[in-house]
Amino acid sequence: MENGAAQPVIVAIDGPSGTGKSSTSKAVAAQLGLSYLDTGAQYRAITWWMVTNGIDIEDPTAIAAVAGKPEILSGTDPAAPTITVDGVDVAGPIRTQEVTAKVSAVSAVPEVRARITELQRSLAASTEQGIVVEGRDIGTTVLPDADLKIFLTASPEARAARRSGELKGADVQSTREALIKRDAADSSRKTSPLAKADDAVEVDTTELTLAQVIECVVTLVEEKQAAK
Repeated sequence: MENGAAQPVIVAIDGPSGTGKSSTSKAVAAQLGLSYLDTGAQYRAITWWMVTNGIDIEDPTAIAAVAGKPEILSGTDPAAPTITVDGVDVAGPIRTQEVTAKVSAVSAVPEVRARITELQRSLAASTEQGIVVEGRDIGTTVLPDADLKIFLTASPEARAARRSGELKGADVQSTREALIKRDAADSSRKTSPLAKADDAVEVDTTELTLAQVIECVVTLVEEKQAAK
């Protein structure tokens, strides 16, 4: 089927860190001519802003009070996704260990989630050709009516190995512990926990190469487009 004739399709890809979520989502969006949104980057961006502005990360009330202040803009081109806060390019700074260590605490604040969820929904609604949105609560909370929901999983060992490969020089054991800790925080938070939607297709990536995961997801999206 011609891409031009395809109906816009909204794809939600959720799952914990180290499952290949970002690489898969970007590649699938690029291959199918869809927009791409990394929602984790938005939470990292607001966390970076809080840290930069000296907001007490231990104080949810302080975080809630300023959640509406930073202007966060996400570019949705899968070949070159961008993210700015108040006009500053933060694609690099949001990936630091400092931000990574604090993002769960900031993300758990309901006012932060409400703000970022609103951003995500408006981006998804404004897409003409369709979009791949990746995160932790997309299929359950942000876009419960997504055309296709995918939940990527992998063993903690596989995820730690991948993530420590990304974080140059990080040791696998400490990475594994950090991942498990973050999963626990994200899965147990009251507001929009990390969870698999009832109607999501689960893809276990432990034994798969990235190319195989991408191929699997592309096939699922194409089936959905053909059925629309």
